[in-house]
Amino acid sequence: MADGNQAFLEMFADRERVTRYAEGPPRFMPGMEAVHRMTSILLSEHAPANAHVLVLGAGGGLELKALAEAQPGWRFTGVDPAGPMLDLAREAMGPDAWRADLVQGYIDDAPPGPFDAATCLLTLHFLGREDRVRTLSEMHRRMKPGAPLVVAHSSFPQEEPARARWLARYAAYAVASGADPAQVEQARAAMSASLVLLTPQEDEECLRAAGFSDVEMFYAAFTWRGWTARS
Repeated sequence: MADGNQAFLEMFADRERVTRYAEGPPRFMPGMEAVHRMTSILLSEHAPANAHVLVLGAGGGLELKALAEAQPGWRFTGVDPAGPMLDLAREAMGPDAWRADLVQGYIDDAPPGPFDAATCLLTLHFLGREDRVRTLSEMHRRMKPGAPLVVAHSSFPQEEPARARWLARYAAYAVASGADPAQVEQARAAMSASLVLLTPQEDEECLRAAGFSDVEMFYAAFTWRGWTARS
């Protein structure tokens, strides 16, 4: 992982920042609540009522909480490298926390499964292309044949001037949603300099290279994209 990405991830080990985490993503990602709702629907197309779901990048617990409330028969294994973010996930899940085994680490630290479904939201843009394919491959290896996957993260055109235009729109949306303009500018600059951003076509190629099929985009909003696929 690049040093810039490591510095970006270290933010999530800062307990003061973590306490404010839940306020942030909905201000930067249009329709985040709807993405969680769609994720539940897409996974349930092929996952059983008692599914065991792998959630990579589970820190904060926003998607865990949404999935647990939507699917009362599901149980979860959530993986995240930041301990404070996993603590926040436990709090976010409230009375449903017992349904989730939370593992501090990366995909290699996840149990072998096999899982009935998997998600990876707001996470893969922290990984370079090679690490992204490897991580997706390790998720694929832990999933039952034909199990559904949902991913969503930053993915948009990378040629200038389109790249700068989309980053400006990303920032404008966050400000319009009530985020502090100075913090938004810091986030935009960090995103531009540190994250490994791919085009939607490249992201689909990563999914297929990792062994997934039936790759379909289900969500597109400014700098964000989401896909569903089958193992």
